Amino acid sequence: MLISASAALWFLPFVLPICFYICFTDMRGMKIPNHAVVALFCVFVLVGLIALPFDTYLWRYLHLVVVLVAGIALNAGGAMGAGDAKFAAAAAPFIAVGDLRFLMALFAANLLAAFVSHRAVRATRLRNLAPSWVSWTAGSRFPMGLALGGTLGIYLTLGALYGR
Repeated sequence: MLISASAALWFLPFVLPICFYICFTDMRGMKIPNHAVVALFCVFVLVGLIALPFDTYLWRYLHLVVVLVAGIALNAGGAMGAGDAKFAAAAAPFIAVGDLRFLMALFAANLLAAFVSHRAVRATRLRNLAPSWVSWTAGSRFPMGLALGGTLGIYLTLGALYGR
């Protein structure tokens, strides 16, 4: 992995609780709250100054812009929710561009696992543990924050363990 282990270690304790919160709120209400996205962005703004070399830190803002533009286009086409697009954009600066291929494979695996797990729980009595969650009755809609938040958390954890 091209992310440095020290950068991942700096980001991880701040980002992981936000990722858990995003997974929870998206399953509970099928919405990713703006305050969580803003908190994720603020973590990068503040911790990124310490965790990354300054030139790398500045270039990572370009990741945010590119992913935000792509997310807006996908949202306009109905392929992605607005909260998902905003979260992906706020998460983009945490990703080393050289890890993009790895990240896409990780996201694909995590999306498959999250989807199968969510649908399996939805079809069983386990859903009675949280009977008011909107994602249980959302029809074909899926809480993508579960996969997006999980992917960022796993990526930073693996970066802390196996980063350069």
